[in-house]
Amino acid sequence: MVLPSDYTDRMRKMLGDEYDDFIACYDKNEIKGLRFNLLKGSNMNFTETLKNVISGVNFDSVEWCNEGYCYGETACRPGSHPLHEAGAYYIQEPSAMLPVTLLEIEEGMRVLDLCASPGGKSTQIASYLNNTGFLIANEINPARAKNLSENIERMGVRNAYVTNEDSGRLAKIFPSYFDRILVDAPCSGEGMFRKNPEAVNEWSVANVKLCADRQDEIMANAYEMLSPGGRLVYSTCTFSEEEDEGTTDRFLNRYPDMKLLSREKLFPHKIKGEGHFAAVFEKEGDKKRATNPCANGEEMSAKEVDIKLFRAFEKECLNVKLDGVFYKSKDNLYLLPNNAPKMSGLKVTRPGLHLGTVKKDRFVPAHAFAMALKKDEVKNAIDFASDSIEIKKYIAGETVNADGNKGWNLILADGYSLGWGKLSSGIVKNHYPKGLRRNLG
Repeated sequence: MVLPSDYTDRMRKMLGDEYDDFIACYDKNEIKGLRFNLLKGSNMNFTETLKNVISGVNFDSVEWCNEGYCYGETACRPGSHPLHEAGAYYIQEPSAMLPVTLLEIEEGMRVLDLCASPGGKSTQIASYLNNTGFLIANEINPARAKNLSENIERMGVRNAYVTNEDSGRLAKIFPSYFDRILVDAPCSGEGMFRKNPEAVNEWSVANVKLCADRQDEIMANAYEMLSPGGRLVYSTCTFSEEEDEGTTDRFLNRYPDMKLLSREKLFPHKIKGEGHFAAVFEKEGDKKRATNPCANGEEMSAKEVDIKLFRAFEKECLNVKLDGVFYKSKDNLYLLPNNAPKMSGLKVTRPGLHLGTVKKDRFVPAHAFAMALKKDEVKNAIDFASDSIEIKKYIAGETVNADGNKGWNLILADGYSLGWGKLSSGIVKNHYPKGLRRNLG
């Protein structure tokens, strides 16, 4: 790999005697990682499942993330495994798991992931919230916001909006609103050169300056949305001092009521992971977040007839009763957390949990709803081994044979929800979405 001389000069000055070890790591394979989705169950059980997901590979724990695992090169493809489709885990570079752990999420909090695509950190936040509180996962790029929304769905997140907004516009709507904010800022990507060699061609001193200016703007808007006593984590995947220490220092100079709790830089020659930077801030003042003047109320509710259709499905097919605000857009019925803000004035790509569609006086459950359910929450479920021919046929969109109760069944792979099927006379009619169907071999 040929690195820009301006970049290597900077790194030599930064690292001194460690520079040779740092440069040598570019000739080594990247460290790969995946993170178990705590919304799906027990991490302890998953450690045994890993042996079946990627055979013949030794996994090491990620020291800063209890549910994170790192591994080296393998001929297996964990992204093409049925358990990946089931949202049991998220493929995530180990260093990228650090910023969310530094947020110290507690259940019931209001959390904002301001630059959220593709969703690794948002889904990690959601797993710590454990379907309580509320998450806004925001992405300014429409195409990337769609990708973010798909990952939120796959990982079974119930309590989130996916928004497609500029940070400045959000700041006007949510002053002093969030208990926790993550700014995983757009950056020059120096820490990803080994993982993504294409980033080398995009690097320049001018781009570093451009990124630093953009980061200052985003951080200013994040400040406005953080409640007193709240915590903000700023992170990048670059080594640039202008974007890391420089951005944090400029932020502290601008806002004297922000206290720096810690900041650290991860280098690939020292850890099992790529380059990353994270700084933790706390806003001084009593822990008092703004009241929610735009909270959802009766004006946001779906019509009673639509809710009645869902409740009938719920009584017939579920062992739980869902709580929240029902919202309908065209034929689509969603469930929003009770504490969620109204969507008026927001570009919302995904409003809460998509329950299903209401057509011709009947309710049809959505794939997103299946992904958010566990086996014990449904009355009828068909659980196949993840390496079975039935699961491969199901993901390919084919009908499968199975025993069970007639009607809607939750289809699972090794206990992890994968989608809906409708059973009749020993045959499961496939309701796996056409856009997700593929041949896993």
